[in-house]
Amino acid sequence: MTHPTPAPPPPTRERAADAAPLPAAGALGALGPGVGHYENFPVASWLCPPRLRPTVAAIYRFARTADDIADEGQAGGEERLADLAAYRGELARCIERAAGGAVLPASERWPVVFGPLGLAIARHDLPVALLHDLLSAFEQDVRYTMQQHRYASTDELLGYCRLSANPVGRLLLHLYGVHDARSLQQSDQICSALQLINFWQDLSRDLPQGRCYLPADTLARHGLQVADFERPDLPASPDRRAAVAELCAHARGLMQLGAPLARRVPGRAGWELRLVVQGGLRILEAIEQVDHRSWQTRVTLQRADLPRLAWHALWM
Repeated sequence: MTHPTPAPPPPTRERAADAAPLPAAGALGALGPGVGHYENFPVASWLCPPRLRPTVAAIYRFARTADDIADEGQAGGEERLADLAAYRGELARCIERAAGGAVLPASERWPVVFGPLGLAIARHDLPVALLHDLLSAFEQDVRYTMQQHRYASTDELLGYCRLSANPVGRLLLHLYGVHDARSLQQSDQICSALQLINFWQDLSRDLPQGRCYLPADTLARHGLQVADFERPDLPASPDRRAAVAELCAHARGLMQLGAPLARRVPGRAGWELRLVVQGGLRILEAIEQVDHRSWQTRVTLQRADLPRLAWHALWM
C-alpha cells in the first residue's frame, strides 16, 4: 500500500501570520484569483473593475491577516493582543507615509500587507478610520474569548458587526464612488448579514475554540444555554434547531433589506455584489438543508453552486 508524501512541517503561528503568503486558489477560485482562505463570496474577482482589483485585494489581505493573528494557531490571548497592537502601529505608520506622498518602504514584519495597502490609501484616499475599526473588532474578539464573554442580545452582536464587517462594505463603496446615506445603510445590512451567516455556519468550529456568538436573548426564548450546543454528539433537539433557524431567519431578513444596493452599484462591481448576496443566501439554504444542525456539521459552498449563484444573481 502506498502512502502519501509527508508534507513539510507547518510554520509556527507567528511565522504564518507574519508571512501573509500570496493568495492561492480557494473554494470559489472560479470567481476570481482566490484568496488562500475559504470565503462565501468572491474577492477581487474578474467582475471587479480591473483598476480596483489591487486595492480590493490589499484591503482583503489587511483584514484577513489581522483575523489570522486574532484566531489562528496556538498563541495565547495576551500574545495575540500584543501582535494586534504591533499591527495597528504598523497601520498608523503606513497611513502617515501615505499622507506624506513618500515612496512607501515595506514593513519588515508584514511587507506584503502594508506595501500594497499604503499605495491603496495614497491612490484612493481611503477612509482610514474604517481600517482601525476592523482592528478594534479583532481585538474585541480576542478579549471576549479570553473572558468567555457571552453576547446578551442580537443588538449587541450587531454592534460587533459594525466594527468587524460593515467597514469593508463602506471601503468598497468609497472605491465605487457611492456615498449616499441609503447605500451606506444597505451596505451595512449586507455586511452584517454576511458576518452573522458566517457565525451560524461556523458554530461547529467556533464553540470548541471558546468563541461564542450565540445571543443570550435568542437562547432564552427557546429555553437554552450555550452549553446545550457544546455537545455535538447528542441528538439534535427541536429547540436547538429552532434557535438556529431563528438566527438564520434574522440574517436572511437583513440580507434582503440590503440586497437592492446591488442594482445601484455601477457596472461590474454591482454584479460582483449580486454574487456576494447570493453566496450568503445559499449558505442559509444549506444550513436549512441540514435541519439547522450547524453546531454539528459545517456547510460550505462548492463549485457546483456557482451556476446556481449566477442564475439567481441574474434575476435579482
